Amino acid sequence: MVHQHSSRPRLSPSSDTEDMAEMSRVLAPRLAYFAGVARTEHVTRAAQELQVPQSTLSRAMVRLEQDLGVDLFARHGRTVSLTPVGRTFLAHVERALAEIERAAEEVRADADPTTGKVAFGFLHTMGAETVPALIQAFRADHPRVRFSLVQNYGEAMLEKLRAGELDLCLTSPVPDAPDLVGRRLDEQKLRLVVPADHPLASRRRIRLAEAADETFVTLEPGYGMRRITDDLCKEAGFKPRIAFEGEEAETLRGLVAAGLGVALLPPPAFPRPGVVELTVTAPRAVREIGVTWLDGHPDTPPVAAFKKFLLARRGSLLPV
Repeated sequence: MVHQHSSRPRLSPSSDTEDMAEMSRVLAPRLAYFAGVARTEHVTRAAQELQVPQSTLSRAMVRLEQDLGVDLFARHGRTVSLTPVGRTFLAHVERALAEIERAAEEVRADADPTTGKVAFGFLHTMGAETVPALIQAFRADHPRVRFSLVQNYGEAMLEKLRAGELDLCLTSPVPDAPDLVGRRLDEQKLRLVVPADHPLASRRRIRLAEAADETFVTLEPGYGMRRITDDLCKEAGFKPRIAFEGEEAETLRGLVAAGLGVALLPPPAFPRPGVVELTVTAPRAVREIGVTWLDGHPDTPPVAAFKKFLLARRGSLLPV
């Protein structure tokens, strides 16, 4: 292997971000070749092990040294040995290649049809009963598929979906956005929750307009249930007077039990003492539940299987 000096400009440590990206692009394909030559200290033997032509390997090493602007090898006929700079570079290259291999193993494992992973987001109100039941049913046929579970409100989950941190999420309402695909799966009746000693507590049903003078406790703006509450009250002819805003439905039930207001909420997983839940007869008080994913985003086999499972449960997603 003949060492030639480059006539083109070298990338210096003071290069800007664009230069660093270019350096990574030209160096990366040659790192495994470099590690192979460094390990064998013989170009012919390394070419045989790497299954590349010797001439290709020799040219790659010359170009690598030219791009770095340093001598990585001392040449002794057909054999080579690392220079002190070469040994330093090799230590970093070996760590980089090991990290790349670990990353490759991880993504292969996550995509495995049998043991892969699904990153799944869902609303807080679905965490106590709905999601555990769904995963239990899915794992009857896919017992080794793993889940990374994220509970959050709708807009936050959509941000994670767009950032690639989630594969699928259950949302309410189903979003209408050009970069997302949403499929309606079910709907859930909402109830007006009042304190147990409230004058309305003796009722079983109520028109929402009858609560126009009540103080409401609601989820914060940005939550799907907050938007639904505002829309239903508007449809009933009033704007709710809001005393408290929270981040979790059961916290709101606690505030209602303490006599601090009333709330429109989905049914609880377990009965909550201190409150009475009234059926709202008008307007029609429901929230739709759907599954959402990023449009054009390819699915791994476990994600595709879980998506198919969820879509097959249209109309029966929620516990009766």
